[in-house]
Amino acid sequence: MRTTLPVVVAFLSGFVLIVSFFFNPERSFIGNAKDVVLQWVTIVGGFTLVLGVFSIVRVNARAVVRRSRDWVYKLATVVGVVATALPSMAPTSTETLGGRIFYFIFPDSWASLFGTASGSIYDWLFNYLNSPMMETMFAMLAFYIASAAYRAFRARNAESTLLLATALLVMLWRIPMGEALLRLFGESVPDYINMFVMNGFNVAVQRGILIGAALGAASMSLRIILGIERTYMGKG
Repeated sequence: MRTTLPVVVAFLSGFVLIVSFFFNPERSFIGNAKDVVLQWVTIVGGFTLVLGVFSIVRVNARAVVRRSRDWVYKLATVVGVVATALPSMAPTSTETLGGRIFYFIFPDSWASLFGTASGSIYDWLFNYLNSPMMETMFAMLAFYIASAAYRAFRARNAESTLLLATALLVMLWRIPMGEALLRLFGESVPDYINMFVMNGFNVAVQRGILIGAALGAASMSLRIILGIERTYMGKG
């Protein structure tokens, strides 16, 4: 039953989404079935998000209690989740029973600290902790990208030389100094780069990648619907 029920649910969900595409939603219920299934997907996704929060807190709290390796970082994770979640879910007014009980314990002057509005604890943590950490992470990634580009753009053969020349043209076209340099060879040179490289070769390659990814997603979806692929259940 633990294997059969998920396969049946996956089959019915995929079958409804495929069949509803071929029916007019204004004339038949099957045409509207897609919206119903997508609403259920959103609801289930919300429960899985809550389950994921409880799971990450439980796993990291267990590591903190056992003083396992790098338990200090896991403690920071637990504290971050609790400090972000609890104030944001706290009631912001006394109009409900929960709000009256909550503000019976805490003073009314603390009302602006709860919820997700500007000036709340959640807003402060996001703007002054989460955002700077994300900016720092992406700033460090720039150095790794530059290192990878240096290794990839070595002119070892004809293909890598073509890649190097194209990358240099695009990088020159993207900066004002490079654009001014390219215009020395002709006023329309940057426009030609935009037309033939960015809107030509680049778009053609992107579409080829998207078509290949779409075919791969379609084949994987078909395998899941038919019950051939069961890795989502932890099985091969």
